[in-house]
Amino acid sequence: MSELKEWIDKAERFIHQQREMFGDFAVPHHQSQDLQEPEVTADDKAADNREQTTEIKDALTLGTVQNLDELKILCESEKALRTDLEGTNLVFGTGNPDADLMIIGEAPGENEDKQGEPFVGAAGQLLDKIMKAIEFDRNEIYIANILKHRPPNNRDPKPEERARSLPFLLKQIEIIDPKLILCVGRVSATTLLDRDDSLKNMRQKFHDFHGRELMVTYHPAALLRNPSWKRPTWEDVQLLRKRYDELGGKP
Repeated sequence: MSELKEWIDKAERFIHQQREMFGDFAVPHHQSQDLQEPEVTADDKAADNREQTTEIKDALTLGTVQNLDELKILCESEKALRTDLEGTNLVFGTGNPDADLMIIGEAPGENEDKQGEPFVGAAGQLLDKIMKAIEFDRNEIYIANILKHRPPNNRDPKPEERARSLPFLLKQIEIIDPKLILCVGRVSATTLLDRDDSLKNMRQKFHDFHGRELMVTYHPAALLRNPSWKRPTWEDVQLLRKRYDELGGKP
């Protein structure tokens, strides 16, 4: 419609010039329909949205994404993030995008794959209870995994899968910018800290991680299999809460 308006403006200027040169005259009027904006259907809008999304995908790289929405769009089309299990859904992350505490697990399971959200099964319910015990609601923190697609049979992520996924997680951490990171499980901790060590040796201390502080504890799924690890986990998260308050975390 902008081109049509430009054409009408030119025609009006021409008529004005002719009147000044030759005097007033009438332009024959033919019956016609009023100019109207073309009707935009729901299909047209959907097509426009798909086209815009495709353009955004083509333009995005890890170096250009500015926020979580753009990063998610990039991850949705990124083949490097997929495992050798066909037909899985992206499990990007969930929670407060401005969280001062970020929890990072290993990989999505079956329930997470179905719902597209991390920690929603039995282990996720236990994680919610643990966080509630130290006065955190799920919507106050941010939760993600090293892998963003489910591996077959819930196996541990392979080294090459972790290596391919890590840059995307690091970008996610950079955008959220938490004060504290809690790694649940040995795979998560060794991947982020880039060290081959036991969970026992990594617990009960704060590790430097790109200018942030990182703590390690047991994965909730491990607690379901080994209830004896609940006590040391409780000690870990109490220490986490204390440090969070010292750093001025909100809330």
